[in-house]
Amino acid sequence: MDIYDLSFFLSTIWVGPFWFGMLAYPDHELTNKAMNSPIFFIGPIAIWWALMASNPQALLDFAVDSMDPTNVLAGLADLLATRAGAAAAWAHFVAGDIVVTRWMWKRCMEYGSERWITTTSVFFGVMLMPVGVLIHLALVREKQN
Repeated sequence: MDIYDLSFFLSTIWVGPFWFGMLAYPDHELTNKAMNSPIFFIGPIAIWWALMASNPQALLDFAVDSMDPTNVLAGLADLLATRAGAAAAWAHFVAGDIVVTRWMWKRCMEYGSERWITTTSVFFGVMLMPVGVLIHLALVREKQN
């Protein structure tokens, strides 16, 4: 296992306990404590920064390619086609998924959503983010007095 395999694994494993807490114990005190601290996304972000710092030339090349709008996609493809780029992209995706999932979980808690709605939102929030957001927006409504 090299550093890229390890970073992929650690990014994924980092968010697991937070996701599981929101999924299985959404209203538990420990879940609230964990999700009201930035620690839930710090791991993948730190991994992303470490991977980016390990190859500054790739970032410079991408920045140069980005100056020409016709080269942006090609530059991004070149960056992502490396093990470092793919591992960094994965850490970025995982961090984004857990942040948006936290938003959906928090909204469910604030609106007093039924448990099945919270569970569905949180499950799909990490597994299929765009689907999770659509489900969440369709199901979660503020309770009217």
